[in-house]
Amino acid sequence: MTASISDIQTTANQIRENMNKVIVGKNNTVDLALVALFCEGHILFEDVPGIGKTTLAKALARSLGCSFRRIQFTPDLLPSDVTGLAVYNQKTQEFEYRAGPLMAQIVLADEINRATPRTQSALLEAMQERQITVDGSTKLLPRPFLVLATQNPIELEGTFPLPEAQVDRFFIKLELGYPSAAEENTILLRFERDEPLEHLQSVIDEPTILEMQRVVRTVRVESSIRDYVIAIVRATRSHESVELGASPRGSLYLYHAAQAYAALKGRDFVLPDDVKYLAPFILTHRLIISAQTRLRGRNAKQIVKEVIDSVPVPVEQ
Repeated sequence: MTASISDIQTTANQIRENMNKVIVGKNNTVDLALVALFCEGHILFEDVPGIGKTTLAKALARSLGCSFRRIQFTPDLLPSDVTGLAVYNQKTQEFEYRAGPLMAQIVLADEINRATPRTQSALLEAMQERQITVDGSTKLLPRPFLVLATQNPIELEGTFPLPEAQVDRFFIKLELGYPSAAEENTILLRFERDEPLEHLQSVIDEPTILEMQRVVRTVRVESSIRDYVIAIVRATRSHESVELGASPRGSLYLYHAAQAYAALKGRDFVLPDDVKYLAPFILTHRLIISAQTRLRGRNAKQIVKEVIDSVPVPVEQ
C-alpha cells in the first residue's frame, strides 16, 4: 500500500482511540509514543510506580499488531537471557540458536534499571543497529523493532543507572504524571469488573507501519527550521550549567520527531512550534548537568526550557 499524510493522521487517531479503552487522559503521551514509533525510535518511560507505565506500553504494543515480548529486568538477568544463546543439539551434533525475547518486533523492557550494566549493554547493539551478535554470529532483528523501557526514578536501592550511551539511544523520554480526580474516578470504574487490556485488538499491521515510517521522512522541513533545530541543540552544549550537551544524534532525533509530529497533525510541513514542543522530550535525558546545578535544585528539564526560550524562533520572510 501507499500511505499519505492524511492516512497517518487517521491511523494515529485510531490507535489513540483504541488505547483510550485502557489508558485514561494521556492523549499527549500517546501522541509522543506514536512519534517515536513512526521515527523507528525507542521509548523510555520514567515515572513513579503504579501510574500505568507498563500498561501504556502493553496497550501500544497490542494496538500495533506486531510480535511482542516482555522482559522483567532483575539483578540476576544475564545478557544471554535477553539476546538468546547457541545450544548444542545432540541429534544434529551442531549448535543451534535459541532466540531470546529481543527477537521480537515490540520489546517491553520492564524496570530496565534493575539489571546490571552488563545486561543493559546487551540492548545497545539491538537498539542502534537493529541486530544482535551471539557467539560471533550476527542476526538481524525483525522490522519494525521498538524497545519500550520503563524505570522508576525514586527507587535507587538495587538499581543500576543506565549508561549515558544507552540513554542517548532512546529516542524519547516520557513521563505520565498522576491523573486528575476525574480521571482517577474513570480508572476505578473502567477496571472495576474487567481488565480492558485483555480485550484490546490491533488496529494496524506491520506493512502499514513500515510504509508510514517511510512517508514520515518525506515531510518538508524548511532550511530555517533546520537551522532552528541545530541552534537549540548547540545551545545545550554551551550552557553554563551543562557538562555534556545533546549529541548530533539528538539533533537528528529532534528533526525526525518534528516531521512525525507534523504528519500526526495532518501536515506535510514542519512548524517552529513543533520543534519547540518536542525539544524537552527529545533532549532532556541527553544532558548531563553539573553537580553545582543539581545542588541548587535545578534539573535538566529547566535547563532545556531556558535553552528554548533563549533561541530566536524563525519567522516567515
